[in-house]
Amino acid sequence: MKKLLIIAFLSLGLTPLAQAQFGVKGGLNVAELQGRTGEDASYRAFYHVGVFYQANILGPLAIQPEVQYSLQGGNLKSAFTNYDSQLHYLTVPILAKLTVGPVFVEAGPQFGVLLSANQSGNLQVGFTPDGQPAYGNVSRPATSEFKRGDFSVVGGVGLKLSSGFSLGGRLVAGLNDINDAKNLSGINDPRLQNRVFQVYAALQFGGRK
Repeated sequence: MKKLLIIAFLSLGLTPLAQAQFGVKGGLNVAELQGRTGEDASYRAFYHVGVFYQANILGPLAIQPEVQYSLQGGNLKSAFTNYDSQLHYLTVPILAKLTVGPVFVEAGPQFGVLLSANQSGNLQVGFTPDGQPAYGNVSRPATSEFKRGDFSVVGGVGLKLSSGFSLGGRLVAGLNDINDAKNLSGINDPRLQNRVFQVYAALQFGGRK
């Protein structure tokens, strides 16, 4: 967590304050969890909100660090299970942003810290006396079943409107395995990754328009 904050603050100091634009943003997450063998993944709708700092460095090029609260996860379904996972993240994207006229493109890494997680639906809840998996319809905390850190790459495009407003869309592709479940057997794959499509609106304050 401390490393994420240090990276963000270092990015904030790249250019003078007069050439920076602070802003707020929020929008829709359409997310799924990919990579688990034996279960079909499908998307679920969530949301994200955050703040950002656009530091103009050279002509149309800028660096934009952000801090976001991002709710993501998805649905996983097999012959015996059908459940939703909700993962609450603090995410820090650090993006290079190129603006040409009203259009901008952005790309870079994103670091995420899992704050909490829960699961609801038909899940494996244990084993029967003869050692067979037992299933039940439950809603339960699931933070311990996911790794705390998540590293992703981000790419997106957007449109700058008047009065500091902008609209954009992004793909956030998780690169590392976030699955940390150790108490179940039969359906757990060694890899589980976040995949999130984001649509957002942003409002910038100050700096160069």
